[in-house]
Amino acid sequence: MVKSVVFAVPGDLATPTGGYAYDRRIVAELAGLGWDVEVLDLGDGFPHPSAAERTAASARLAALPVDRPVVIDGLAFGVLPDVAEALQQTHRLVALVHHPLALETGLSPQQSEALRASERGALSFAGHVIATSAATARLLAADLGVPSGRLTVVRPGTDRVTVAARENRGTVSLLSVGSVVPRKGYDVLVAALACLADLPWRGTIVGDRTRSPETARRLDDEVVRLGLAERVTCTGAVAPENLPAYYAAADLFVLPSRFEGYGMVYAEAIAHGLPVIGTTAGAIPDTVPAGAGVLVPPDNAEALATVLRRLIENPQQRQRLAQGARAAAAQFPSWEAQAALFGNVLDNLA
Repeated sequence: MVKSVVFAVPGDLATPTGGYAYDRRIVAELAGLGWDVEVLDLGDGFPHPSAAERTAASARLAALPVDRPVVIDGLAFGVLPDVAEALQQTHRLVALVHHPLALETGLSPQQSEALRASERGALSFAGHVIATSAATARLLAADLGVPSGRLTVVRPGTDRVTVAARENRGTVSLLSVGSVVPRKGYDVLVAALACLADLPWRGTIVGDRTRSPETARRLDDEVVRLGLAERVTCTGAVAPENLPAYYAAADLFVLPSRFEGYGMVYAEAIAHGLPVIGTTAGAIPDTVPAGAGVLVPPDNAEALATVLRRLIENPQQRQRLAQGARAAAAQFPSWEAQAALFGNVLDNLA
């Protein structure tokens, strides 16, 4: 008997973010394991949908047949508590939470509290909740009241990569990957880089610039104001199949995020044998092993500049961390294994 599941996502599944990349890969791997997976587009606007967008999403979910489980991405699930309450009466309902909505950078206290209350209410109606990291699971239990018996961690998988040896070049290539939004801390990064004008480096920022045009504009202005326009390149989003070339060309990965529910790009960088500089925020310490990178406090450009200087000036330290990255990557779970865990959750739904 073929097992079936509906995977409901807000908007285009091809959206270039870590959360959508997780969704795409789990959908593909479940299909590879024999599941019949229907992807349902809930529409745009989430997590701040208009009344019309909310009504349309509710209608699409209500029209689903009752004979299969429904997984709803947390970007939409957390702002649909009334829909979740109605749907759980007739459907086996799973919430997939990448990142608690209230912890997005840039929200007012009132917005944050409204999102926390909404997500807490929605999650109370989920038959099961899947979190993408242990750190996120702890937040869901402590802050949003999800009982441990209804909560499972299914981390992202990692592809095995053949890593070529990196030469010690005169100019150190720095790579950052992630949407240009306030949470990624690119303002902290360029402030730190401005302190390193005496060192030989070039930086590349790869990430969608359309999600927060104001953040992208401010980043461009800061790059120019700090005199970094000849050394920092912002590419915008690139196709997933083109990302490996950027990792292969880099010497050091750096992303000073203010929060991550997992941080898939850190794991991808480690899989490509790159030393990583990140922060101690959210799930990043769970994602980046000590031997593969260095973590600094979030929102601390001075600490970031100090670590960057040390690693740019010391190729031997970069090499040791690269060796640690390769060793850590060998221990990361595969996508197939993680999809099997995801499938087990679906199999065991009441």
